[in-house]
Order: sequence, then structure tokens, then C-alpha cells
Amino acid sequence: MNLIIRLLVTAIVAFVLTKILSGVHIDSFGSAVIFALVLGVLNLIVTPILKILGLPLTIITLGLFSLVINALVVLLAAKFVEGMAIDGFWWAFIFSIALSLITSLINGIIAPSE
Repeated sequence: MNLIIRLLVTAIVAFVLTKILSGVHIDSFGSAVIFALVLGVLNLIVTPILKILGLPLTIITLGLFSLVINALVVLLAAKFVEGMAIDGFWWAFIFSIALSLITSLINGIIAPSE
């Protein structure tokens, strides 16, 4: 149940952020739900691999390269979802930071960890 709530929160936040950020476009809420699912799967499979490969850059940049990895995963998720488009890397970067911050805040309020 907690997973479904987190996915819905991510979908809602992503859909609302597209109304604020002009470089990110999601056609419908259904596309936002699919985006949240795809992003969850990519965060489970692809992100750990990218973090291991990018570990030297992450150490050199004192962790800031992990933000780039998050933006790349968001861009990859957008490529898989029909009805979603991101205009460029910097829009994905801003979108991924905002999405992470807002979903973490809301998930902390709605479903605090036990």
C-alpha cells in the first residue's frame, strides 16, 4: 500500500510540475502515472549501475554528480513514456531536483518511515 501511495505522490507532483516548468510536458495524468512507474523501475535497476560507474566523478564533485545521474534517469524515463517530453538536459535537471525535493517532503508527511 505504501508503494502505491508513493507512486501516486510522484505522479501528482510530476503532473503539477509540468504546469510550472515550461520545458517539461506531460499530456495527461495517466501519462504521469506511467512516468512514475517507469521512473521507479529505472531507479531500481539503472540508477545503481550509473552510480557505481560514476563513483569517481561523484567523489571528485563531492556528490554533485549524483544530481546529473538523476537528471539522466529522468530523461531516460521520459523517452520510454508516450505523452511526455522534456526540452533538454537542464529542464530535466531542474525537474529532477524539484521532483525529488517535493516528493520527499510529501512522502515524509503522508507516510513517515517506521
